[in-house]
Parts: sequence; C-alpha cells; structure tokens
Amino acid sequence: QVQLVESGGGLVQAGASLRLSCAASGRTFSTYAMGWFRQAPGKEREFVATIWSGGSTYYADSVKGRFTISRDNAKNTVYLQMNSLKPEDTAVYYCAAKPQYASRWHDGSWGQGTQVTVSS
Repeated sequence: QVQLVESGGGLVQAGASLRLSCAASGRTFSTYAMGWFRQAPGKEREFVATIWSGGSTYYADSVKGRFTISRDNAKNTVYLQMNSLKPEDTAVYYCAAKPQYASRWHDGSWGQGTQVTVSS
C-alpha cells in the first residue's frame, strides 16, 4: 500500500481557487487509481473526483466544470485544482489510492485529510 500526504488546503473567499496536492510513496503509484473525497461537518464522506492509471477522469456533478483532477506519475503526486469555490465546498478533503486488485476505495490507502474552508 502507498502512503499519502495531502497539502494545499486553507481559508479562501467564495470564487477563489485552491490547488490540493497529494504526495504518494511507493514505486507503483502509476498503477493506482487516485481519488479525492470530502467530508463536511455532520455529513458523510462523499466522492469528488477520480483519475485512473490511464488518465481517464470522472467527477461528481457538484464539482464538474469547476474542479480538475490530474496526476504526475514522475512525481508520485495527484492534484485537485479547485476553481470558483463555493461555501458548500467547505470540507476536509481526503486523497485515496485504490490498487488494481481492489474493487472498493475502502480497500485502498487514505491520507489524513486537509481542511478547505470557503467563506461567503
């Protein structure tokens, strides 16, 4: 399993942008599907975006057109570019790595989370 460390969270005003980074350990990073999830206070963790090993991406409807997930396999890093942020984007954002043999994100690795707060 890889180890994941997120960074880049912070406090911004509505309409601003942030870029989250997730650095992974291990030599097999390129084979993992990588994802971003978030959890707002009092709510369940929800899916935000994923990027597969081949580069295909998929987004939650709530962030489509505003967020972009990308990966740099040479740096073992996945990014989440967040534009036009809204107060409802406020949450702890988690990075996750799912190996090829796993069918669920739950069976992969998770980072410790980074707080994103968007003020109105």
